[in-house]
Amino acid sequence: MDITNITKLEILEQLYSKYNHSKYISPDPLEVVLEYPLISDREIVGLIAAGLAYGRVTQIVQSVRRALKSLGPHPREFLMSVNDDDLRNILKGFKHRFTTGEELGVLLIGIKRAILDFGSLNECFLKGHSLNERNIFPALARFVERLSCVFQNRCTYLLSSPNKNSACKRMNLYLKWMIRKDEVDPGGWDGVSFSKLIVPIDTHMHRICKAIGFTLRRNVNLKTALEITQAFSEINPEDPTKYDFAITRLGIRKDESPDHFIEIFRDLN
Repeated sequence: MDITNITKLEILEQLYSKYNHSKYISPDPLEVVLEYPLISDREIVGLIAAGLAYGRVTQIVQSVRRALKSLGPHPREFLMSVNDDDLRNILKGFKHRFTTGEELGVLLIGIKRAILDFGSLNECFLKGHSLNERNIFPALARFVERLSCVFQNRCTYLLSSPNKNSACKRMNLYLKWMIRKDEVDPGGWDGVSFSKLIVPIDTHMHRICKAIGFTLRRNVNLKTALEITQAFSEINPEDPTKYDFAITRLGIRKDESPDHFIEIFRDLN
């Protein structure tokens, strides 16, 4: 690539144009989310898929499919038709690493109650969202608090909160799926600007962003996520998470090395 007179925005746009396509999604829990065309179902499926999105990706996809099988083709309709005791036990015997079926069943109860109270998970999120806040972290903390009340003050790895200094990678991934819309992110939620989303940071994304100078922090936490998002915002203030998917393809795919991308970026500094 000739980097003469090229900008960081142009490099990211080239990467986005190359990799931000549905054919590059699998294997990824998002492929399961995309199988549900109704947003009323997809917002439930997305939260389950994001909650289980830790560990080996092939195992994640298998676990998400196994969990959703019990909810049928229309999860919202199913949740509304089943009592809490049945939901608590519906995934008995399920296990994804250290997440049990009972824990996932309690989350389903929390989802159901939020939908009964607000009409949808979208409306539940918007209830805690303010247009005056710089990003979605305060609204995310309120959203997680509402969903977590059914856990009776017990911690659950399925829901991460910025109030605990977490980078909230999986919850940020969920919000990105629900709010952004392009060939990869399905969207469907209203009322939240793309500009307020936070980049989902895992160890792979952190390594690349650290190498290109978007952060100097060694640990992945809330401040790291905010710092990296700010760096992307300086390049694309309207849509800082736009390039997340394309960047995460680097290293996953064999046709382009993250080292090449890093080298080009460094040459611009």
